[in-house]
Amino acid sequence: MLVVAAVGGNALLQRGQPLTAEAQRANVREAAASLARIVQAGHRMIVTHGNGPQVGLLALQGAAYKPDESFPLDVLGAETEGMIGYLIEQELENSLGHDHAVATLLTQVVVDPKDPTFRTPTKFVGPTYTEDEARARARSSGWSIAQDGQFWRRVVPSPRPVEIPDLRVVRLLLDQGVTVICAGGGGIPVIRRPDDSMIGIEAVIDKDDASALLAADIGADALLLLTDVDAVFDNFGTDAATPIRYLTPDQGRALAMPQGSMGPKIRAACDFADRGGASGIGRLADALAILEGTSGTRIAQTPAEEP
Repeated sequence: MLVVAAVGGNALLQRGQPLTAEAQRANVREAAASLARIVQAGHRMIVTHGNGPQVGLLALQGAAYKPDESFPLDVLGAETEGMIGYLIEQELENSLGHDHAVATLLTQVVVDPKDPTFRTPTKFVGPTYTEDEARARARSSGWSIAQDGQFWRRVVPSPRPVEIPDLRVVRLLLDQGVTVICAGGGGIPVIRRPDDSMIGIEAVIDKDDASALLAADIGADALLLLTDVDAVFDNFGTDAATPIRYLTPDQGRALAMPQGSMGPKIRAACDFADRGGASGIGRLADALAILEGTSGTRIAQTPAEEP
């Protein structure tokens, strides 16, 4: 089975943790141990990952150094894709005993420059702030900001992915038995110019949307959206919260889920299921169990059938 495993930002940095190399490596080591079990069970795997805190920190560092010379978001995305990919690659190799090939691919993802999110930014990046801190930074740096739970964060454009031109390289690696780490942070956002050449654009693509597109276009059997909760919950955050184990795409889209957290995962899972695959949402530590249908939430056109 070919599996796309999309690792949420919680695998790299949990709320309240310092954004240090040591903290990220410790979290990635735990993530890699769970992902390795999918390969050890005989499956082929592509890994994608988030980068919100990391790309936000790099933007802050650039602005603090020389604001007029700071790098655009597409370049920062490429930097974080390499950095995080390196950590995941190394820890996966360690977990697999260095007898399995793993490679990280910097991945360009084409977006539509007319996407409406360029006018209404929604994607959270960077660290959390109090409301007063966030508003002060917004005034000084020209940011757009929004509330994220009890905190506030910077928001940037998050256009939907249209095409992954580097897919042919992913296929070459898969054909050689390589576990591929790609489309990190949703991939590097680029647009096609009239002459068909590509150039980067200021945006951050949602990792779950890019993972669903990748899984569909590469012909994956399963898409795992791995996070820090057991499953999709009905009445989440209340005493009446109950896990939902099976959903059809139509049932998933009918759920009222917050767009800053579970909403994008539900949308991506339903998009992939519409194209005939099976999606799973659940805790990173349970990755293999989610794939096997014994944990998490399964979204498929025939969800009541046991996998």
